[in-house]
Amino acid sequence: MPNEVMVGVIVIIVLALAFDFMNGFHDTANAIATSVGTRSLRPSTAIIMAAILNLVGALVSAGVAKTIGSGIVSPASVSTLVIVSALISAIIWNIVTWYYGIPNSSSHALIGSLLGSAIVFKGTLSVVFWHSFLVKIVLWLILSPVIGFFAGFVVMTIFMWVLRAATPRFVTRFFSKAQIFSAATMAFSHGSNDAQKSMGIITMALVSSGAIATFDVPDWVRISCAVAMALGTAVGGKRIIKTMGVNIARLAPVNGFAADAGAAAVILTATAMQAPVSTTHVMSTSIMGVGATKRLSAVRWIVAKNIVIAWVMTIPICAILSGLIMFILEKIF
Repeated sequence: MPNEVMVGVIVIIVLALAFDFMNGFHDTANAIATSVGTRSLRPSTAIIMAAILNLVGALVSAGVAKTIGSGIVSPASVSTLVIVSALISAIIWNIVTWYYGIPNSSSHALIGSLLGSAIVFKGTLSVVFWHSFLVKIVLWLILSPVIGFFAGFVVMTIFMWVLRAATPRFVTRFFSKAQIFSAATMAFSHGSNDAQKSMGIITMALVSSGAIATFDVPDWVRISCAVAMALGTAVGGKRIIKTMGVNIARLAPVNGFAADAGAAAVILTATAMQAPVSTTHVMSTSIMGVGATKRLSAVRWIVAKNIVIAWVMTIPICAILSGLIMFILEKIF
């Protein structure tokens, strides 16, 4: 491997792990916001638990990594600059949305960025595997929030019927404990899907540079990405926790459990189907679905509208930003 290519791969690995670290603290709220918002768990306890379960979840499979690393564009069709541009763009968007407390999708920031830099590099739209992109990315981009909403709504409706004769004191005490389990499951599901995005990017770089011949995620890539996300999770993300756990809808422990359970079921199903979904999308809409079981006005729709706008904007903005970065880097290098 030529020295300049090796340097490029090292830069990609560092940026990918930085992205994974940022994903950890940016998306920590997806797993623990409801349990912190309902005061079932202290923030420090919730963050430590989420870090451990994110680590475990990140090591379970590599199907989503293959979708990201070889199912959107061919590793043979891109250069190290393409991947560097994509990572820089995704990191910038993550920082901006984190600063303003917007629960943005790190997954779609990375996907949009990869599209933009690859298209600018090749100068053609044909570099993208559009069928795979539409079926595994866009379809799930549309369906997962909708399914998340109905999952939260249905689970909460079932609980309301089953617990109709229970006293409020019993319900609160029981689900304050049960929510620890649901938050743990949500953290595991987050790790199982989100950490694989960086695994896919690093493996793509290894294939495109000729370091490895086939797209098989090396064990050291799995472990390093899992650890990076766990460390990022340990840092936490109070800005996003406030938006997710408090601002969307007022939650009791039973509501938090229902939201976690509904979202985790959707994310684990997507992981099994190798679909890179946004835990942010699914968790946010699951909370909305739970809130809507009380009454539609229980959901703070202005906050929800701002979140949806960020979702819609993420892929095109990151594609444009990444394409611009790619154009600049090509001129420099």
